[in-house]
Amino acid sequence: MPVEPPKRLRLRRSSRLAQNRDFARVRQTGQRLVCGCLIANWNRLPDGAPPKLGVVTSKKIGGAVERSRARRLLRESFRLHQHELAEPVELILVARNSIAGKNFAGVEKDFLAALRRASLLKN
Repeated sequence: MPVEPPKRLRLRRSSRLAQNRDFARVRQTGQRLVCGCLIANWNRLPDGAPPKLGVVTSKKIGGAVERSRARRLLRESFRLHQHELAEPVELILVARNSIAGKNFAGVEKDFLAALRRASLLKN
């Protein structure tokens, strides 16, 4: 049985959504799901394209420290599970107020639950 090399778990800048027009396009043409401490908006990409992530945190969450922590937790959840996606997507994660004070395990649980409900994970 051949041994499969481990997947690279990187999240490069090229895998991030950064421009307002990209966020607007995904929100207008994509699908939306609310689950726990996050809101997921996604748009399917053609086969072979790398998945892309955008993260939104508003000032309602708290100060700069809390918002940065929320962004880090959401990006890390995506980074660890990006190879488990059934197909390439542009994914926007919007942090809700309830993310403040959550640990990584709680955020990851909500992230995976959202992907399962959206049927974006492999079996």
